[in-house]
Amino acid sequence: LFGSGKEEAKGETYQGFTITPKPMKEGSQFRLSALIEKDGKEHHLIRADMLGSQEEAASVATAKAKQLIDQMGEKLF
Repeated sequence: LFGSGKEEAKGETYQGFTITPKPMKEGSQFRLSALIEKDGKEHHLIRADMLGSQEEAASVATAKAKQLIDQMGEKLF
């Protein structure tokens, strides 16, 4: 009833990294964005991709973050 209307994003663990999707609303669409964390280090993933729903943007952002972790691993930081 008194909430902000925003759903709290839930983090997912992947190969020791925590991925938290953070879709960014821009007009009627959502930009892909996620926070990748490990051992107190953070990487903010932001892509140009725009999607029509917050749920879809969160799902695709998580997949992109996993791909980035697979490609870069610890070099991400």
